[in-house]
Amino acid sequence: MSADLVTIGEAARRTGVSAKMIRWYEARGLLPPAARTEAGYRHYGPADLHTLRFVRRARDLGFGVETIADLLALWRDRARPSAGVKAIAQAQIADLRRRIDALEAMARTLEHLADACCGDARPDCPILDDLAADDPPRAVPRRRDL
Repeated sequence: MSADLVTIGEAARRTGVSAKMIRWYEARGLLPPAARTEAGYRHYGPADLHTLRFVRRARDLGFGVETIADLLALWRDRARPSAGVKAIAQAQIADLRRRIDALEAMARTLEHLADACCGDARPDCPILDDLAADDPPRAVPRRRDL
């Protein structure tokens, strides 16, 4: 084995990506097939580790696998215009903002239900009633929308 090649375990340690995820990324084509020893063990070089760090950072920012594949292609194309990269980032920002709004709506609804629950020895519970409803009400509006 070349001195700059590392095992999957060492690649995982150096990049913060689990061995299971490294194999998964390889199977999805985000990482090229690993070099193999005669015994079939995977080995990764510096470029593979760099790619894994790129993928991990993209995942940390919430990008999906298909989008990461697009970003990797753009990253590898040194002649690419940055406009495509910016458009992908802006779409991700919009998606994150939608998800944040949805999470805030869920939190408002749960706060409203928790406030309505006495939390005493009685069995009446608006939280369970809401969860069991066939057609639950929509999220509680934001306080500034009231």
